[in-house]
Amino acid sequence: MSKRYDVAVIGAGVFGSWTAHWLQRAGLGVALIDAYGAANSRSSSGGESRIIRMGYGAEEIYTRWSFRSLGLWRQLFDETGKPELFQPTGVLWMARENDPYTIATLQTLRTVGVRFEELRRDELERRYPQIQFGEVNWAIYEPDSGALLARRAVQTVVADFSRKGGDAFVASVLPPNGFDSLRSLTTTTGEEILADRFVFACGTWLPKLFPDLLHGKIHPTRQEVFFFGAPAGDSRFASPQMPTWIDFGAEFYGLPDLEQRGFKVALDRHGVEIDPDDAERTITPALLHEVRQFLAERFPAMKNAPLIESRVCQYENTSNGDFLIDRHPDFDNVWLVGGGSGHGFKHGPALGEYAAARIVEDGKTEARFSLATKEAARNRSVF
Repeated sequence: MSKRYDVAVIGAGVFGSWTAHWLQRAGLGVALIDAYGAANSRSSSGGESRIIRMGYGAEEIYTRWSFRSLGLWRQLFDETGKPELFQPTGVLWMARENDPYTIATLQTLRTVGVRFEELRRDELERRYPQIQFGEVNWAIYEPDSGALLARRAVQTVVADFSRKGGDAFVASVLPPNGFDSLRSLTTTTGEEILADRFVFACGTWLPKLFPDLLHGKIHPTRQEVFFFGAPAGDSRFASPQMPTWIDFGAEFYGLPDLEQRGFKVALDRHGVEIDPDDAERTITPALLHEVRQFLAERFPAMKNAPLIESRVCQYENTSNGDFLIDRHPDFDNVWLVGGGSGHGFKHGPALGEYAAARIVEDGKTEARFSLATKEAARNRSVF
């Protein structure tokens, strides 16, 4: 390729596509490259739906980024004529008495100015009779939050980027070589990609491209999600009767039936290691059994619901759940952006804005996003 770009972004998932968007907005010539295409089924950004919620315990920066990102997602969807890509289901946080994380969330939501309701057990049972709350005795309800239709949302970002003059194409790059400054990347077909700066935002492929640097610091894990069919004629498990819900105490979350795809339920527990290129995407019977047990207890009418769809996705976990946004230690013009850790999708617009500003201004990132803070021992603290 003879064309030289100001910036080449490797990875057209949610982090890469929004970073390319903001670099383009800054007036730079940008290439956006992905080995399998934008929001492909192997990527962490693939799949039908992702939650966008504001609650993050005491982690105010993530609440603020979520709050800003929701506005930016909705603005893009309105501008591109696709408002349905955000589904305003509301988000229900289930909690036990004296749950410190949820109590901290209340204060953070107040500080940031997020609209919410605090619901006690009697109100929960009145609003949601189809839910058996068990040990849950209160909750936070975020009425303005909901779900993003993930795959199509990312592809909309990329289509908008291309329409405005950006180059997006499918190519697989080889790991970079050398030190100091990177001048080009070579693809597996022998072509060269020339750029002044490079951004690697390739999710679970980061430790494959940079094994010496990132092996053990970003862990790609296998995550299974399940879609169950509600009884015929029963609308209680679709929005607006059913919100998006999170029960971190039980390590489960779920989304209402969106676009008649089924009632989505998943475990928010790190799975086993996965190779994003070669892994077979078939579900684990033991995990399906565990999910069915929870479904029967929490949603009794769904006890015998058929599994109508399933998907094997992946997380790319850092040691504690904080993102990675930092310069490569061996290349002064290479940036690493990743570590979505299972909660990153919603933040794409704000994260891309933040990363692009650092790249354009040649600035430093906050310590929590630095490579130096990424450890091998996992101690998850950001959810």
